[in-house]
Amino acid sequence: MNERDMEDLRKEFENFKINEEACVDGACASDEETDLKDYPSYTEALYAKLVSPAVSGIYVSRWDIKEIALAAGDSMAIHPRKRMFELLMKYATSKENMQAVLDALENHMEEKIAIYTELMTNFPSSAEVFQPKIDKARKTMKLFPQILKEYFG
Repeated sequence: MNERDMEDLRKEFENFKINEEACVDGACASDEETDLKDYPSYTEALYAKLVSPAVSGIYVSRWDIKEIALAAGDSMAIHPRKRMFELLMKYATSKENMQAVLDALENHMEEKIAIYTELMTNFPSSAEVFQPKIDKARKTMKLFPQILKEYFG
């Protein structure tokens, strides 16, 4: 594990502590079951599903969004996370761009899962912390085809 991965993991843990206070694992199960169409805007629904670590299992930082955008073919400046996600969704107005965004997001999530898996291998007692996050991430990635279908019908 390189220094950047360790720094990303530290940031993720710091944000996890902040975000998990509002929703302990399992306590927000009803939020996970909410239909994407129940939100005032589809962008807000996607933000709640993809960027909330309590739902997706993976913390997505501003730098992560910037890298995801770059991998999908867009370039953006650093803004607040929600604004960056909104800009990313404005870029994803075509089916091809949305597919590129979802592919880049999936790659990002797979990288995080690999880090979690490595930590669980090296520190088996950490499995109770990381396995639920991996499960949430996999569940989130299974939504990607549905997102594409609902967004472009």
